[in-house]
Amino acid sequence: MTKGNSTKITDELYAYVLAHNPPLDAVQRGLVATTWEKFPDSAGMQSAEEQGPLLAFLVRLTGARHVVEVGTFTGFSALSMAQALPADGRLIACDVSEEWTAYGREAWEAAGVADRIDLRIAPALDTLRAMPAEPHIDLAYVDADKQNQILYWEELVPRLRPGGLIVTDNTLFHGTVLDTSPDGRGASVRAFNEHVAADTRMESVLLAISDGLTLSRKR
Repeated sequence: MTKGNSTKITDELYAYVLAHNPPLDAVQRGLVATTWEKFPDSAGMQSAEEQGPLLAFLVRLTGARHVVEVGTFTGFSALSMAQALPADGRLIACDVSEEWTAYGREAWEAAGVADRIDLRIAPALDTLRAMPAEPHIDLAYVDADKQNQILYWEELVPRLRPGGLIVTDNTLFHGTVLDTSPDGRGASVRAFNEHVAADTRMESVLLAISDGLTLSRKR
């Protein structure tokens, strides 16, 4: 089976990619370093470095003013998106950890965007279900527990404006989506990918960026 024009990403090529993307600023870079220092066993949950500029690009591209993030961790992705928002834009960040998000709060303050981020410490489904039911979200970024991804999707899609975007991270899940066993590690992500592909309300593309990134646009 052909691999098309795919390129194996070596460490050297990855460094080249980063060098030809918008550079992280001092606050972003400091937050990335702090995350690896404080949470070495969990730092892999942080969005990849190249995803920060990409998320900022998508915020600007869509003209987003109302952004929702499901899964904030230490706040790198929220920081990147908030910096791209207009001054009156708002980002609702959903997470359950005061410990992790405390580092995000510090970084948001240092970057001058804390007033654009509404951090809600609660199960994300509770936060989403408490939002207005009508379409009002411009962009959503989902990077949280995989077992609830379909539930997050079903809360977000009706609240997404026409032309709005859902960005879902880890949709290749370290390659485990190829495991077809019902109780395999990638079963939830595999089910989510199939659910998204069949949803006629949206048009979606799954991209081999980092650990898999799916972009879904409301029709």
